[in-house]
Amino acid sequence: MTSPTALVTGATAGIGRSFAHQLAEAGHDLVLVARDRARLEDEASELSARHGVTVEVLQADLADRDQLRRVEARLADPDRPVDLLVNNAGFGLKGRFLDNPVDAETEMLDVLVTAVMRLSHAALGAMAARRSGGIINVSSVAAFLPRGTYSAAKAWVNQFGEWAAAEYRPRGLTVTTLCPGFTKTEFHERMDVSRGSAPDFMWLEADDLVRQALKDHARGKVFSIPGKQYKVIIAATRLVPNRLVQPLQTLGRK
Repeated sequence: MTSPTALVTGATAGIGRSFAHQLAEAGHDLVLVARDRARLEDEASELSARHGVTVEVLQADLADRDQLRRVEARLADPDRPVDLLVNNAGFGLKGRFLDNPVDAETEMLDVLVTAVMRLSHAALGAMAARRSGGIINVSSVAAFLPRGTYSAAKAWVNQFGEWAAAEYRPRGLTVTTLCPGFTKTEFHERMDVSRGSAPDFMWLEADDLVRQALKDHARGKVFSIPGKQYKVIIAATRLVPNRLVQPLQTLGRK
């Protein structure tokens, strides 16, 4: 029997890197997608040597439609099936909406929404034909909070994932939406957001939340919410009007 194959976007750092390492440890062959070829090749070498799996690298900027199509084609290839898609690639803007160039806002939506939709479409088509496979979409606690265009983009991911989970479950597919909060990764560092921007107890470890997400996906869960503190926050947003949760609006970027 051949090993299952997982394709992970944003695979060279943070949550994506943890997914790649934990999936390789579990025996998955990998397709790693990111913009930096040197980091991709370094990760591929390490994973192959450590776990004895086959690792393919696919350099792509998901905001570029032509490069995105290459990833779509890999997912749709019937001769090289992908069993699990992890839509993890991230994008964040530190400034407020009117302080950001509109092109930067559009690029964020291209990565967080358009790429997730197009890659899911390619993967689900191939998986539905085989009647097996799954997707983990990395969203955010921000999806439950009134927090500008980042929050709106992640809310789309949540709605899409919840619908897709119900739509394709009868065909043997599992779609899980992972909603982390503050996580100790490069994501905040690239945005110049310090660890002091939130209390210590709000920060999650990437390896822990990925481990939980994989367990939740295996159990067929629609949402994976890591951390009791974030389960409480999400429960509160469903009970309290948005105007009263505005003070929490800085939480939830992965």
